[in-house]
Amino acid sequence: MDEHKETFSKIGFNYLLLALIPIIFQIIIANIVSLVDVNLLNDINIQTIIGSITSYILIFPIFIYLMRKIETVNIDKNRLNVIGFLKCICIAITLMIAGNLIGTVITTLIGNTMSNEVINPVEQLIENSSIYINLLIICTVAPIFEEIFFRKILIERTIKYGAKLSIILSALIFALFHGNLSQFFYAFLLGGFLAYLYINTGEIIYPIIIHACVNFYGSVVSIFFSSAAENIAQGIMNICDIGIIALYFIILVSALFVGLYEIFTKYNKIELNDSKRETYLEKPAQTVLVNAGMILLIIYFILKILTSLNIIVI
Repeated sequence: MDEHKETFSKIGFNYLLLALIPIIFQIIIANIVSLVDVNLLNDINIQTIIGSITSYILIFPIFIYLMRKIETVNIDKNRLNVIGFLKCICIAITLMIAGNLIGTVITTLIGNTMSNEVINPVEQLIENSSIYINLLIICTVAPIFEEIFFRKILIERTIKYGAKLSIILSALIFALFHGNLSQFFYAFLLGGFLAYLYINTGEIIYPIIIHACVNFYGSVVSIFFSSAAENIAQGIMNICDIGIIALYFIILVSALFVGLYEIFTKYNKIELNDSKRETYLEKPAQTVLVNAGMILLIIYFILKILTSLNIIVI
């Protein structure tokens, strides 16, 4: 195995461990909690907190340790102005909607083929957990750690192979980590855009804030919208519900208009910050994906996705 394949194999193994080690932590913590009160484990909020602690906080120092031996490249800093940042939020929301639409269509087709509804686990989490948990975990903790894991750490170790390769790999691993087809396309599109943004600004705070805004809109805001729409559907009319629905659609339409405009008018003018490229790979796809670490990582998540679709039972 050449040195470049070995590098990507290490990356694959490390991200596989990023997925597997939290499971061990969850088992340990679940057993400790059960000693106090086993019924606590049935609480969706407790489950979410445990998942957050194990998947982000406890694994963080271990993952940093695992990735420390892979050479990093610092990315030049370029600040965004306020207008540019707002445009990026609109693009992110547009990509989120497009990805969700693709995922919904595909999972619906699969569900109809199997005569079995394909459940979106995140929708269930958002609907059943406390709004405060959504604010803390989905809108704060997750964006911070996920942007560090899938953008900063990964891109700084792959940017020397070119911005395009780094962006696609970041998007792919981020999408796989969601572990279900409902979110795969949304996560791939959003992950690719956030990777592009980080490479061109060198500031991880921008992807973190945009990720948080998208999660806030898709979780907390959507809860208020669903509640207001349900009230109106039941004939319970009040000015507050009408205002929530109106504001929701104003934000949605405005974001879509700006996002689509920016995507379609600026697509051919996109410039990748490839100044850090040091190594040219003759067969990039083969080098990046055809190695033990990446193959095992992809197989693991394919099995997880197939399980979420009820195609296989593990």
